[in-house]
Amino acid sequence: MIISKDWLSDYVDLAMPLDELTERLTLTGLNLEGVENVGDDTAIDLEVTSNRPDCLGHIGVAREVSVLWERELKKPDPQPKETGPTASSEISVDITCPELCPRYTARVIKGVKIGPSPAWLQKRLESLGCAVINNVVDITNYVLFECGQPLHAFDLAKLQGGKIIVREAIEGEDFTAIDHKTYKLSPGTCVIADAERAVALGGVMGGADTEVSDDTIDLLIEAADFDPLSIRTTARAHHLHSPSSYRFERGVDPEGLDWASRRCCDLILELAGGTLYEGVVEAGSKTEPTGDIKLRFPQILRLLGIEVPDAEVRKILTNLGCTETHCCDHCVKVIPPTWRADLTREADLLEEVARIHGYEKIPEDVGVRMAPSHRTRQDVVLERIRHVLTASGFDEALTLSTVEPEWVEAHRPWTTEAPLVTSTPVLRRANALRQSVVPSLLGCRKTNVAMSNPVIEQFEIARVYLPRAGQLPDERLVLAIASGRELLELKGVVEALVDETIGDARDLTTKAQRPGDSHGTLLEPGRTAWFLLEDAQLGYGGELSEAGLDMFDLRGPVTVAEIDLGPLVESAELIHRAEPLVNFPPMSRDLNVVFDDSVRWADVEPIVTVEGGELLENITFQEVYRDTERLGKGKKSLLWSITLRSPKGTLTSEQADAVRDRIVAKLSKQLGGELRA
Repeated sequence: MIISKDWLSDYVDLAMPLDELTERLTLTGLNLEGVENVGDDTAIDLEVTSNRPDCLGHIGVAREVSVLWERELKKPDPQPKETGPTASSEISVDITCPELCPRYTARVIKGVKIGPSPAWLQKRLESLGCAVINNVVDITNYVLFECGQPLHAFDLAKLQGGKIIVREAIEGEDFTAIDHKTYKLSPGTCVIADAERAVALGGVMGGADTEVSDDTIDLLIEAADFDPLSIRTTARAHHLHSPSSYRFERGVDPEGLDWASRRCCDLILELAGGTLYEGVVEAGSKTEPTGDIKLRFPQILRLLGIEVPDAEVRKILTNLGCTETHCCDHCVKVIPPTWRADLTREADLLEEVARIHGYEKIPEDVGVRMAPSHRTRQDVVLERIRHVLTASGFDEALTLSTVEPEWVEAHRPWTTEAPLVTSTPVLRRANALRQSVVPSLLGCRKTNVAMSNPVIEQFEIARVYLPRAGQLPDERLVLAIASGRELLELKGVVEALVDETIGDARDLTTKAQRPGDSHGTLLEPGRTAWFLLEDAQLGYGGELSEAGLDMFDLRGPVTVAEIDLGPLVESAELIHRAEPLVNFPPMSRDLNVVFDDSVRWADVEPIVTVEGGELLENITFQEVYRDTERLGKGKKSLLWSITLRSPKGTLTSEQADAVRDRIVAKLSKQLGGELRA
């Protein structure tokens, strides 16, 4: 933002040296970018942060100077004489998209004479690098740089039907801007239209059809407030960045519209003549006043480390434009001014006190009390989980929380409730809050497959959103994994996670997928299992079905897993415990047991784990064997090995055989298993 020193002096006394002025402004947040002499004036280039749009005009900077040096702010009070009929007899205003334009005002001036601006006005604009056009256009630019409120002047005679309609653009609608280029518009763009066509891009640029020219006699003066996001989107989409869009993108003072409109009309009457019609034609609603903010006096010493007298605190806040509503011995409450939308909480007021009182008055060695911080239980556990997964060859992914509704319907492992939806899709059709992270990872995998990446092993830690009737949704933190490995390998990764967090993967068991489990059509029913942690449901793992592979255009096999991280975080052993290495050798036994074909390994493994007891060190599944002639119809043989070890001494063959026999006996009793000779 370039400021003219001569122009700035119209609003506040600048008796201080230039170096002192720029240094103090820099210390309070308006960083100096440079100084340049323009004729007999000085142009000061200040960096204005995005949270301070009130300083994008000379009056805003003058207000800062008046507070810092405690000098009077001399802001003009325009009172243009309204000598014509009512403005509403000439024009009407209607807003059909209040979310894009909350408020629109219009004034009418007839009988103006377009010509060159006086020398003083041209000098002011040229000192800022602004082109000089004619007296009316120059005045609208002058007011913009004066107070930060953009304005626009229309040739009233070129507006059709005596109407201003603020509406959303129609798909494919053509618009010719004052740069005489034609743009294709799309919905979401705010346009100012008359009864027949769009005549301006709201807050961005006027149209060629209604621009002020040498033949213009009658004017409509626009002062409006536009949605910042809409302005930014439109300006970027069409590469139409202007001083007006720059200010609307950051937000303007909603109460400054009328002042800017009156100021503009006052200058037009003075420099271009004409008759101002009575009143202002407006539509929309004014911004609701904000509530008050409390600043506790003890917080100043606690957070800044210095004492600022209560009276000075109150003076600083009122000088900044705040309205005091309450004051006692321990706090003050104020309502921030409308031009300071960045003041919303106590910390903001505290910052204002610090910068106006002077950051340089805070000693470097001030005794600000520090509170020791530490990582939360969740932080520690998640770090361990990431370490295990990255060490296992997985890369972490980051995907959006909204997905297409079809993805939710295809895979709903945690709930059967309909998903929550957003009013505006984050991406095209992605308006459903996800109930599983697995489809998002599969979508990511699809992209990687299309790019011919050779290794695609990914995981993501994120939240799913499970609706609850009459309550806020259950925002459950889960871990999702998508891999090209076999299901048993993926189960091994899950066991490693449990081992690293809880300390003993033997507490992890599996339960085969049953009819009624809500995995939708994404996973293969016969190759899916739930992971249980001490009988509590921890998560699931499975292979994609043909339908699942087709849905994401993947070439199989693909395995996935999803773990509820809540139980892992709650049960995690945060302190690693070291155990002495066992110096005695292990002993292995192979088991080849015949079962009915309906028995799954997921049913066998828990029994082996329990019956193996403390001597069981490891279970290694090897294969499934089927042979009708040797085993019989409807039979299969499961082959696995167990590793046994005792910390007290070398096991004997008799002890190892006893463990094996105990396992076989239990399998025979519960599952009808029979040991093959």
